Amino acid sequence: GARARFGAVMCCCGPCAMYRRSALLLLLDQYETQLYRGKPSDFGEDRHLTILMLAAGFRTEYVPNAIAETVVPDRLGPYLRQQLRWARSTFRDTLLALHLLPGLNRYLTLDVVGQNVGPLLLALSVLTGLAQFILTATVPWWTILMIASMTMIRCSVAACRARQLRFLGFSLHTLVNLFLLLPLKAYALCTLSNSDWLSR
Repeated sequence: GARARFGAVMCCCGPCAMYRRSALLLLLDQYETQLYRGKPSDFGEDRHLTILMLAAGFRTEYVPNAIAETVVPDRLGPYLRQQLRWARSTFRDTLLALHLLPGLNRYLTLDVVGQNVGPLLLALSVLTGLAQFILTATVPWWTILMIASMTMIRCSVAACRARQLRFLGFSLHTLVNLFLLLPLKAYALCTLSNSDWLSR
C-alpha cells in the first residue's frame, strides 16, 4: 500500500495480481525466458514480471479491497523452503531493479535499500552481540534492548494503524527472524545461482 502511494508496487504477488492483456503480451517473450547468470530461472516470476512492467513504463497499483485466495505453508519445512526461494528472488531481482530506481519516487529507493540492508544490519547486530558475549562473558543488553525496542515500535505502529492488538503478537516473529530467517538469507545469498523451485 505504501509503495503504491508513491507510484510503484515493486512486487505484485503471483496469485493476487492482474495485468492488462495488452501489457502482458508486450512483455511475454521477456517474461517466459527469464535467465539468471545465463541459466533459466522460473521462480520469482511475479517479482520479475513486475520489474518488466515498470521498466516498460507501466504503473503497478495496490487495490486494498481485492480478495484473493492462495495456498500458504502450514509446516516449518515448507515455510523455510518458501522463504529461501523468496530470499533468492529478492536478492536477484533487486539487482535487476536498481536501474529503475532513479526514475521512481525517492521513497521507493529508501524502501528497497531498507528491505535489503535491514537484514544485514540485524545480522551485524546479532554477530557483534555474540562476539561481546564470547569475548567478554557479558550479556549484550544494549543490543538486546535495541532489537526489542525496534520490534515493539514496528508492531505497535502496525497495531495502531490496523486498530487490532493482535499485531503486537507479530513481535514473536523476531525470534523466527533471528534464529531461522537470517541464517537462511545468508545461505540464499551464497546460492543465488541455484534455481531449484524447492516447493511442495
